[in-house]
Amino acid sequence: MGSELMVSADALVRFLGKSRQEFTKADILRYVSANNIEMVNLRYAGADGRLKTLNIMFHGLEYLDTILTSGERVDGSSLFPYVEAGSSDLYVMPRYRTAFLNPFTPVPTLDILCSYYTKDGKPLEMSPEYTLRKAHRELKRVTGLEYEVMGELEYYVVSDAEELFPADDQRGYHESAPFNKSGDFRVQAMKYIVAAGGKIKYGHSEVGNFTSDGKTYEQNEIEFLPVPLEEAADQLMIAKWILRVLAYQRGVNITFAPKITVGKAGSGLHVHTRLKKNGESVMIDRGKLSASALKAIAGYLYLAPSLTAFGNTNPTSYFRLVPHQEAPTTICWGDRNRSVLVRVPLGWTEGAGAMIVEANPLERPPVTDFSQRQTVEFRCPDGSADIYLLLAGLAVAARHGFEMENALDYARERYVDVNIFAEGNERVTDHLGRLPASCQESAGRLQEQREVFERHGVFSPRLIDGTIEMLRRFQDGNLREECGEDAGRVMSLVRRFFHCG
Repeated sequence: MGSELMVSADALVRFLGKSRQEFTKADILRYVSANNIEMVNLRYAGADGRLKTLNIMFHGLEYLDTILTSGERVDGSSLFPYVEAGSSDLYVMPRYRTAFLNPFTPVPTLDILCSYYTKDGKPLEMSPEYTLRKAHRELKRVTGLEYEVMGELEYYVVSDAEELFPADDQRGYHESAPFNKSGDFRVQAMKYIVAAGGKIKYGHSEVGNFTSDGKTYEQNEIEFLPVPLEEAADQLMIAKWILRVLAYQRGVNITFAPKITVGKAGSGLHVHTRLKKNGESVMIDRGKLSASALKAIAGYLYLAPSLTAFGNTNPTSYFRLVPHQEAPTTICWGDRNRSVLVRVPLGWTEGAGAMIVEANPLERPPVTDFSQRQTVEFRCPDGSADIYLLLAGLAVAARHGFEMENALDYARERYVDVNIFAEGNERVTDHLGRLPASCQESAGRLQEQREVFERHGVFSPRLIDGTIEMLRRFQDGNLREECGEDAGRVMSLVRRFFHCG
């Protein structure tokens, strides 16, 4: 057994002595038997983006073997509005690599994420999780590249206000205790997420904090490491579930909502992406962004208006996408620029090796290729996103960038190197496109660009139809203008969508 596996915080990896990608049915049965597991929860995402649960309190390994071999039945029409009641019986089949020890149940319990299958044993074409798998498969087929993703999960912790060590309003970025009160909650959640297989980069407090009506609102962020596309989606789903259950057990509230109140920072779900070939990043070429990276950026920009249909899914999403809130409104990209839609963050391409020596004179310059860490960040999604469909859409967009004849020119024409919200910079952006301002507009843009998503059979037409129908149902085309400065009306919307996603 490798030393890394022996000290893993992931109980299953540590016990089985192998990576999650190597888990088999026999491994699951062995772990259950050796650790006195009494229950298995089958988990699967519904159309509302939340994990659903089927409790299997088994009476022996033979019955569990049956469940792990053939799955169970569920009512698809109760989970997805676009599945008709007349043909709604679906199977849910466990994916063994996703199994994790549930940290909350009173009896020893193993949870496993599942995929949906039809009566014929075929993957459900319109399932968001299968759509994600198809998107990655087609990206690899067209480009010959693998796709890695990492999410930045922002959320607010809401608790009773304290008089001791009050934090400065909207100055919570990387704040520490005692001015930050929810740090121990964040650390405990991170411990559970890592134990469930999540690959975390770091956690910290974020800008947003304020006190209102006897409650303290503290914004936090947990950022993940780049992992293969499918794994990234699964760990974000599990992380959101863990955060909510832990909050419930501790008697506090949390929200991933894009809008929390009037005039305060909302929560986004920024997504970093990276293309690789044979395990090596192809994002940098001779110290600069590669042609492959530029093509992916072109695809993100081209499909940005319709990607909001999966990443910004309720009316409050568009109260966040306004100028001067560090949320993008204009379709452009730039280096280290937080006012743009697609950001190329610091990537350790220059001078990285000198820092360690300057700060630590006893060290020698490293030989590490730091450019492997370079990512490209897509900044408009928020906590209302359907995680599987959003990441599938980004994979489609990256692939489309390679299919565009003029991708490199398209990207270069949309590069900006100024704060686009600063006065006097309007001339820089007046020729650029704008993101939708409502769910209704987002639905229209998805209708216009749906052919790209449906190409190669990735997004099913019925799934696109269902998404468009859901967004249009909000009838929010003029909602931002109608609400104006009416704080009461805005807060009514915030409460309605407080637990979205």
